[in-house]
Amino acid sequence: MTAFAFRPAIDLMSQYAQYHRDQRNIATHFLGIPLIVLAIGILLARPSIAGFTLAWIVWALATAWYLTRGSLVLGLATSLVNAALIALAHPFAGMLFANWLSWGLGAFALGWLIQFIGHFYEGRKPAFIDDLTGLLVGPMFVVGEWLFALGWGRDLRSEIERRAGPTHLRDLAASATR
Repeated sequence: MTAFAFRPAIDLMSQYAQYHRDQRNIATHFLGIPLIVLAIGILLARPSIAGFTLAWIVWALATAWYLTRGSLVLGLATSLVNAALIALAHPFAGMLFANWLSWGLGAFALGWLIQFIGHFYEGRKPAFIDDLTGLLVGPMFVVGEWLFALGWGRDLRSEIERRAGPTHLRDLAASATR
């Protein structure tokens, strides 16, 4: 990760938003990103260190990062959503090995498939390809979009749109003729 990882939420969200302006792409992220977080939780719910599963250790580290990006509400909300997904993931750890692994890898693959469908509509590669920090910003972006829809963070949303532009529906037919 680069120094980009330690920038404030407004900078991180604005950079991420530049790769996510098509409304269909954003919509796919509402399903794809939670599936990926759930899958990571499933895959990390079996190994443990000092009585804590690796899933909860990774969650705690990510939470520390979210809470230090300068937006307490966004950091708390993202951490709580991720905690719920990690909690949902833990029952899978008790399954037979093949079932646990199938659920984890299957949810991971399905989540990424949905993400790549969204980026087809966007006409751009996923943000993490240019900076791995995008893997942490993705859940924050989705939670931010949920909060914006509920009326929270009008100033943050306005600044993101000022920097990245408004959302839209990309004309796929016009893009195909170029």
